[in-house]
Amino acid sequence: MSIFKYIFWVLYRIWFYILVALPILIMFPILLISILKESWYPFFFKLARFWARFILMGMGFRPLIEREQTPEKGKSYMFIANHTSMTDIMLMLVSVKNPFVFVGKKELAKIPLFGFFYKRTCILVDRNSAKSRQAVFLRAQRRLKTGVSICIFPEGGVPEEHIELDDFKDGAFRLAINHKIPVVPLTFADNKKRFSYIFFSGGPGKMRVKVHKFLATEHLTVEDTKALNQAARQVILRQLQVYNK
Repeated sequence: MSIFKYIFWVLYRIWFYILVALPILIMFPILLISILKESWYPFFFKLARFWARFILMGMGFRPLIEREQTPEKGKSYMFIANHTSMTDIMLMLVSVKNPFVFVGKKELAKIPLFGFFYKRTCILVDRNSAKSRQAVFLRAQRRLKTGVSICIFPEGGVPEEHIELDDFKDGAFRLAINHKIPVVPLTFADNKKRFSYIFFSGGPGKMRVKVHKFLATEHLTVEDTKALNQAARQVILRQLQVYNK
């Protein structure tokens, strides 16, 4: 492999972090104001969507979004997707207009600038702590009651490169059933190819997204959690297999 490709990949990674930080620096005062009250979160969410679109455009990524069903304005949902890349956060923000709160790993709060707003607007979880997972459940319940949606990557982290789709954790589905909100599965087809966690990889190109038909929870009970989990996973897995043909 040529030295030019390695140089490109190094510069490409540096450029990504510049794009992450630049709009946060420029919009810092207004971002700071937007997180002062929980009721102002929808405005913060609009700024976050602009930030996400700015990054994807700047990286040369082209989202191609196909929707089987569209979330209704003013309703709450549980958004889930497969997790393969740091760009999953940005692509989810671009793909969904309904204000939602991410449930994500606490380690991301250590990222300069991004982490400052991440830990103040998202629900952080220490996946090695049962107490932390329980606290996440209670915080998510409170945010759902304010009318926003929740977004969880149910694999619980980014799987190893050879794993197409890891097993899903039950938390997202239990929450959805408890609050009788639809589960909205999304399949991200190209994020691993565009910008994976392998340093020397990636490049501009399309990012295909499939927003699937919602999985209803109105008539489900907690005993149906595992079945809902498996149904959602199968929807995403089948779409990944279609994309990879």
